[in-house]
Amino acid sequence: MPDQLDVVAIVGSLRRGSFTRRLVVALSGIAPASMRIEIAEIRGLPLYDQDADDAPPAPWVEFRARVRRADAVLFATPEYNRSVPGALKNAVDVGSRPYGKSVWSGKPAAIISASPGAIGAFGANHHLRQSLVFLDMPTMQQPEAYVGRVDKLVDESGRVTDAATRDFLAGFVTAFERWARSARSAVG
Repeated sequence: MPDQLDVVAIVGSLRRGSFTRRLVVALSGIAPASMRIEIAEIRGLPLYDQDADDAPPAPWVEFRARVRRADAVLFATPEYNRSVPGALKNAVDVGSRPYGKSVWSGKPAAIISASPGAIGAFGANHHLRQSLVFLDMPTMQQPEAYVGRVDKLVDESGRVTDAATRDFLAGFVTAFERWARSARSAVG
């Protein structure tokens, strides 16, 4: 069996009962044994301010170190006003700085978006993709993952309650592992 793939998950919602967080917990339980998904908390990240680059706050340092150690990144986002939540954008900015020292560069990534609405945060998913292109993060293109009606599909403990959704998520996470390993070996 190959080494366990270390995936850091960035969850865009800060809400305690977040549907997006529940979805990541579900993915962690569905993921193959050869893949480990761990959430990197973003709640305590101070807003990015270039003036702090010379003496970065401890939460920035810890966050950057965790992402740097990861083999791949899973972004999980709800949709706020057809875009990503401010906390997620801040985490992206914190990891991308100081200029020339981005922890994102070259890291294989995938995006999954979720919403109680029907379109599954499609707008946020694609808005985030634009940033990942600039950050030089090879991002899995297929399968796309927009989980609409997530509030009816994943319970409070992070258990998928719908068999078809569970099968889809298993396929998504398996494809991500396969793709991330391939992307990593292509980079070096």
